Amino acid sequence: MNEGFEQVFREHHAMVFRAAYRVTGNTADAEDVLQSVFLRLLGRGETDTPMDNAEAYLRRAAVNGALDVIRARASWRWTPLDAAAPLASQSPAGAPERLAASAEIRGWLREAVARLSAQAAEIFALRFFEDRDNGEIAQLVGTTPATVAVTLHRSRERIEREFRAWTGEEHHG
Repeated sequence: MNEGFEQVFREHHAMVFRAAYRVTGNTADAEDVLQSVFLRLLGRGETDTPMDNAEAYLRRAAVNGALDVIRARASWRWTPLDAAAPLASQSPAGAPERLAASAEIRGWLREAVARLSAQAAEIFALRFFEDRDNGEIAQLVGTTPATVAVTLHRSRERIEREFRAWTGEEHHG
């Protein structure tokens, strides 16, 4: 392992993990993404020379890797209720249903974001999972704040429409 790689790993591994975790909502998946991002980086030998913006590159790789995990998970129909089961027994009366519904909604949202185009999903995740502002997002993905704003607006409208359909609250007209 080269010294440049070790330095990049030390400086950015926590950020990569957090970015992946915010998208996947799962520690094991985030760890898998962390490992794959850095293995890919090491395999390419890209750390032999200094990277212009390692943080932006690694954050983008983490978000994209996490979205890939969500897409793969959706293909075998992951059930978010399973994730809530251990916590339900520790909750006050009436809370298991709320907890299960909340986990189910988070799972649905992750799958909905994964159905967006790659750029739209990345922008959405950076805004709503990473809490970045439009200027930061534009810089990270190499576009303008106006493009970010339009992409977020369209993505949010699409997800809201899909959510209304999923919950049976779809309004016609």
